[in-house]
Amino acid sequence: MLVLLLLLIPLITGLGLFALKNEQQVKTISLLSATATAIIALLLVINKTTIVYDASWMPSIGARFALRADGMAKILCLLTAIAYPLIFAAVHARQYKNSYAFYGLMLLTQVGLTGVFLAADALLFYFFWELALIPVYFLCSIWGGEKRIAVTFKFFIYTFVGSILMLTGLLYVYFHTADQSFAWESFKSVSLAGKEQASVFALLFIAFAIKMPIFPFHTWQPDAYEQSPTAVTMVLSAIMVKMGIYAVLRWLIPVVPMASTQHAHLVIILSVIGMVYASLIAIKQDDLKRLIAYSSIAHIGLMSAAMFTNNAAATSGVMIQMFNHGINVLGLWIIAEVIEQQLGTRKLSELGGLAQKAPAMAILLVVLSLANIALPLTNAFVGEFLMFNGLFQYNVWVMVIAGTSIILAAVYTLNMVQKIIYGELSAITANATDITGNVRLVLVLIVLMIVVFGILPQHLIELVK
Repeated sequence: MLVLLLLLIPLITGLGLFALKNEQQVKTISLLSATATAIIALLLVINKTTIVYDASWMPSIGARFALRADGMAKILCLLTAIAYPLIFAAVHARQYKNSYAFYGLMLLTQVGLTGVFLAADALLFYFFWELALIPVYFLCSIWGGEKRIAVTFKFFIYTFVGSILMLTGLLYVYFHTADQSFAWESFKSVSLAGKEQASVFALLFIAFAIKMPIFPFHTWQPDAYEQSPTAVTMVLSAIMVKMGIYAVLRWLIPVVPMASTQHAHLVIILSVIGMVYASLIAIKQDDLKRLIAYSSIAHIGLMSAAMFTNNAAATSGVMIQMFNHGINVLGLWIIAEVIEQQLGTRKLSELGGLAQKAPAMAILLVVLSLANIALPLTNAFVGEFLMFNGLFQYNVWVMVIAGTSIILAAVYTLNMVQKIIYGELSAITANATDITGNVRLVLVLIVLMIVVFGILPQHLIELVK
């Protein structure tokens, strides 16, 4: 029943918000709904067993409403459930036109995201995949920036093509299952010839690579992150990109293992190229949002490379890093939102000396930045160590090239810190005030998670075993 509540609470609340017009009520109910969902997710994680819910859905075609909460699903459901109340609390002071629609669509996106991580039926997985994407299209196109229409159209084209490819691949596997079933177990047991596996791999991998995204399917991401409302960008960056990584681990590698092994080297090379490329582009960025976007591409590239090494430790690293990256990047986006709202700019060249006006925000930004470069004793260190260890065992030279991204990450992250916090107080930064209230509380909670999971990572490692 707990897994069902993870879907029902945001679904009922999200639909109900469309009947409300009072903005304060909308915000309060959204936050309460997200908090209740987070509590359910914590209860789910505390339960050490795999929880399954299975009900009849479309028996005539072998599709069931099947949900499965194992370690990997639980950690991503937990990330989604924790992120939403933090996001709602952080943007509580923001005014959104037709707030009932904005928050309603945000919660419907949460339903889709959670469903993707829980689905144990391929058709249900596809349904939730689309449910997560459709509200985001409206959120970006209605509440986005000046270039939102062109950027949203590009986002739509990428995701639409990916969805068509994924549906084609899933249907092909379905027609080759022994019992004509969409069940995850049936998909894992399907027997496909070498060429068939290669075709299915291509269809599914491209669809999932677009969503991650990895090089060269990444071009929609920086524009989408820049033009989306920051609350939506937080969802895209912290949670939605994990859909692609999760899908590879759940629906690609187990279903076409031979093709996954045969094409692993190509995927790893593309991922490593993306890591280095995105890091170099991040160094040249003057826009804070675009810097964080390219940083995210580099981090996702490492996860993509690691999960194709066929190394158990690296796979565990990917799983816990999905959670930790989501927490860390969420904090960075909140800082970016505060700076943009207070000072009216995201340009690093126009900032400087923020520590003099906002010491608390400066300290929190430093901690978030150290976590972004995976400093030991921060939450990101253990996951990155396990992933690089897997790459080292796969190929030393691949690991060496991928390892340059660590240096590059330090360059662009510390450069960002220097330009925002230190130096002389700029004319724009002189108007800054320190963070208070909800924003301060949210950032403190994120920093606490960074420290706790950095010092005690075993709790996450045990969860994904």
